[in-house]
Amino acid sequence: MGDPVGGTVGEQVVPGLTLVHPDAAARSALTALSCVGNTLTVRTGAAAGLLGSVSGIRGESGRVIGVFDQEVLAMLRPGDQVAVRAVGQGGAPDGLDPSVAVLNAAPDLLGQLGVHVVPGGGVRARVAAVLPARAAGNGVGRPAHQWDVALQSTDPAVGLRLGDLVAIDDLDVRHNVGFRHGWRTVGVVGSGASRQPGHGAGLTALVSGPARLVGVEEVAGTPGLTEQILAARRAAAVGTVTW
Repeated sequence: MGDPVGGTVGEQVVPGLTLVHPDAAARSALTALSCVGNTLTVRTGAAAGLLGSVSGIRGESGRVIGVFDQEVLAMLRPGDQVAVRAVGQGGAPDGLDPSVAVLNAAPDLLGQLGVHVVPGGGVRARVAAVLPARAAGNGVGRPAHQWDVALQSTDPAVGLRLGDLVAIDDLDVRHNVGFRHGWRTVGVVGSGASRQPGHGAGLTALVSGPARLVGVEEVAGTPGLTEQILAARRAAAVGTVTW
């Protein structure tokens, strides 16, 4: 988390690992219900009992991005089973205008990211970048609770980092991702850059609504989702979840 999206050699590299399921229906449920900030518990293998966090989703084949401490990652192997404490999808902070949708966000996560409800029912956020709708590539037409939105760019050094909050103007992701004038979507960068046309760093949508209600301040380098935030959430979850 925090590394430049173009700082590695690879195609849409993620921090940590991705979780999948061999059954297609279960895989759809995994991505639809998992939210950024949810707690992960390793169920089998050398790391059994240790915790991680969801940092985003990847639409291709239904994958959930999991972040773990480095020493835990070193113990994990392909095939190890990991459970997601999936909570948050469909929820919203108190006082939010019903035209503003919140998705893919664990309870209380938005406040930790500095996205706050303001008088009038809107939200205000500080983001690392504000992009036009034409930046939205792969993911358009897909359900945003199961698919990320690729920030189209052939330049791997676009200045974004894994975990950054980014706003896209004129993009509505309440259901399927699509252009809508006067709308705005804010999400978190979950995966790295790509040189393939139509692809790029993957954005997991968190908030979408009328631009008049989704206010943003663009400040380059502003922190978004960090390892410290995820570690604090994991610490708070210890002893509160049973399987």
